[in-house]
Amino acid sequence: MKKWFRYSYALCISIFFSCSDSFFEIKPKGQASIDDLSSKTGVEALLLGAYAAVDGVNGKLGDGWASAESNWVWGEVASDNAYKGSVSGDQNPINAIEGFFVEATNVYVTDHWTTLFDGVQRANVILQVLPRVQDIAETERRQIEAQARFLRAHFYVELVRVHGNVPYIDENTENPGEVPNDRPIWNEIEADLQFASDHLPHRWTDKGRATKWAAITYKAYIHMLQNEHAEARPLLLDVYENGGFSLMPSYEQNYRTAYVNNEESIFEVQYAVNDGFQLGQYTGSPNAGPGNSIIGMTFMGGSGFLQPSHNLVSAFRVGDNGLPLLDDTYTPDDILPYSTTGASVLYTEPVDPRLDHTVGRPGVPFLDWGVQLGHAWIRDPTNGGPYITKKQMFLLAERGSNSGATGRTFSNANNYRKFKLSHVILWLAECEAEIGSLARATELTNLLRNRAKQSNVVSFDDGTPAANYKVEPYPVAFPTKEYARKAIRHEHRMELAMEGYRFYDLVRWGVAGPVLNNFMQVESTRMSYYQGRHFTVGQNEIWPVPQREIDLSVKDGVPVLVQNPGY
Repeated sequence: MKKWFRYSYALCISIFFSCSDSFFEIKPKGQASIDDLSSKTGVEALLLGAYAAVDGVNGKLGDGWASAESNWVWGEVASDNAYKGSVSGDQNPINAIEGFFVEATNVYVTDHWTTLFDGVQRANVILQVLPRVQDIAETERRQIEAQARFLRAHFYVELVRVHGNVPYIDENTENPGEVPNDRPIWNEIEADLQFASDHLPHRWTDKGRATKWAAITYKAYIHMLQNEHAEARPLLLDVYENGGFSLMPSYEQNYRTAYVNNEESIFEVQYAVNDGFQLGQYTGSPNAGPGNSIIGMTFMGGSGFLQPSHNLVSAFRVGDNGLPLLDDTYTPDDILPYSTTGASVLYTEPVDPRLDHTVGRPGVPFLDWGVQLGHAWIRDPTNGGPYITKKQMFLLAERGSNSGATGRTFSNANNYRKFKLSHVILWLAECEAEIGSLARATELTNLLRNRAKQSNVVSFDDGTPAANYKVEPYPVAFPTKEYARKAIRHEHRMELAMEGYRFYDLVRWGVAGPVLNNFMQVESTRMSYYQGRHFTVGQNEIWPVPQREIDLSVKDGVPVLVQNPGY
């Protein structure tokens, strides 16, 4: 599936359902009716439109940066992994997210809510039309329903992670504007994922469709978000033991276009470039993750957003034994030296080799683009530091073929890997540490550390490693649960950095306040925009409900939607 027909949603965007069919007796010109879509062909077109919304760009509402499937704004810039980057005034609403002074009128808050609920509606339309379809086998009907419910669950997870309690609107909701956000909706999300796992196949010929294993993994993840380790553990074990997935031999293979849809991948968002579709400035590549289009550096056709932080880079340090330092507190002394011109790699102590597959550092080869030349490659080093995100990039040799040839050329064919076997291993290790065996937790963690040890390292043209790389497995079982937590949480960061999970991990672990306040206090000595910024525990774990949505939800003169505490 490369890429699913995104703009098929034009067929359903103007459909409204009522209790009778009389509304459909007069058809507006240029708009489809329920009768036009009540066929196998029609419902499959609607399904493609729902899949297309997974990338967070619906072809109508903004550019998708606020709702990008990679969660680079909410999952990374809001964490200690990344700065907004670019220049201070560019995409100014992200500054408020980075510094935790967001208001309910912030356009990123609004665009995220609106775009994700657009996805919910696409899924609901499928479930409304499907019972009317006659020319379809029952097994296929169930599979379409299962995919629609998987997608609806996905959109709701994205909404809940950012906005907390949201109104639950399904295909039977008659008055969506009157549904309150007065409770968590995890049970409804779990029910959709359970149905999906019961009725979806293990694999599809079409790449990118939801599978049984994707649904089980997603269900496990929502238990992890709620710290329900006992419920997550058997699901993760099922995927790990029976899913038929295996780790890629070398770590960086999960982040290269040549290895999309590989044997480690459980669910990927499919990208395609130069496919003939057109959407404003994205002419040529609107199906290639436009929501990520501004994170590449300017020489790659992006705008220089999402720059890795000093804090993240320093976290990749290891001792002479190849084990992480597991420091509790970040200080200015932890900031690694670097060459502003990229003339050399100034930090010569050992680092985990995953660092230079994740971060573009001065003096280190940046894929096949050449050695990174320090500040010359950065729009504003005083605003974003010296580093470049790397996992989402394409090769120089792929420019114009696996990247956009026109318009904003950073958009590329390097799929976003939503779930991989490495996610399952990390979460399973966490479950074992919390409720199972510390020895088993160590064994699982070491699977990833051994993969990192055996992986290719970034090297210069003559084959010389670009830095002092070292990583070793833990030689003995974790001695205590507290040590296991530190080690596994650190492994999460090393393995998944810049992939959109960090902020949500800090929140679910209950450490977002101390970690992010320590981070911002240190960063304020170097970057003035952090001065006076603070994470408020009990408020900043989630973001506002858009004020516009509250204003529109009035019933009997009273708003139906309730704002989150502190906003």
